[in-house]
Amino acid sequence: MRDPQAKPHILAIANQKGGVGKTTTAINLGTALAALGHRVLLIDLDPQGNASTGLGVPSAERDFTSYDLLFDKDEPVQATETLVPNLRLIPATSDLSSADVDMVADPRRLHKMEDALGANVIDLVLQDYILIDCPPSLNLLTINALVAADSVLVPLQCEFFALEGLSQLMRTVQSVRATSNHRLRIQGIVLTMFDRRNNLSGQVAADVRETLGTLVYDTIIPRNVRLSEAPSHAMPALIYDHASSGSVAYQKLAGELLARMGGQAVEPA
Repeated sequence: MRDPQAKPHILAIANQKGGVGKTTTAINLGTALAALGHRVLLIDLDPQGNASTGLGVPSAERDFTSYDLLFDKDEPVQATETLVPNLRLIPATSDLSSADVDMVADPRRLHKMEDALGANVIDLVLQDYILIDCPPSLNLLTINALVAADSVLVPLQCEFFALEGLSQLMRTVQSVRATSNHRLRIQGIVLTMFDRRNNLSGQVAADVRETLGTLVYDTIIPRNVRLSEAPSHAMPALIYDHASSGSVAYQKLAGELLARMGGQAVEPA
């Protein structure tokens, strides 16, 4: 367990390509860390609000949102309890869709999340880990998450164009690190939607490991029907079917993440 006096580790889960398992990773990694006794806050920064829905928080109960966190400094942070003990949520609504426009004229537009999380707010400092589920684009919301984060976890789908666009994200991380957040690191690349019946998945996984080396986590998230079904039941897969291959993989991923946290995060290439 981390030192209770230590600041929470802020982990952005990002990939500008949609449909790679980013929100699934945010929900189930957060759940797995919470199950291990860590205090986790998940910030849903995607206007679609899928992480909020997947954690069983309906739209009508999203009183304090990530939009409020970014734009309403006077309102105290009120994270929402979820059905997962130790896992709390700052949910998203469609209000976030206008966030880029709303912050574009702000001289601190790249630092809105950093400023919000840097405030001495009891809800935030009592967490061990803060996970930020980023939108599927490299917009101002994602840049805000990267400026605020200590490290980035990148879900990467095991399909033909897996590496396409990743170089852009890596360049963005390096740019943010050079200009706005010197502590930012790539925590790792997580291969998702792996289909062992498909030779292409194995080929893509091998190519990614050859290209990115130790950046790639050993844990691979399989393509699993339980992972797909769980959001429709408004719960993490680890609760929907704890023994499914997808749930087991995310438990392993949490263990590997914690092991990596014990040392230095891997440097960007």
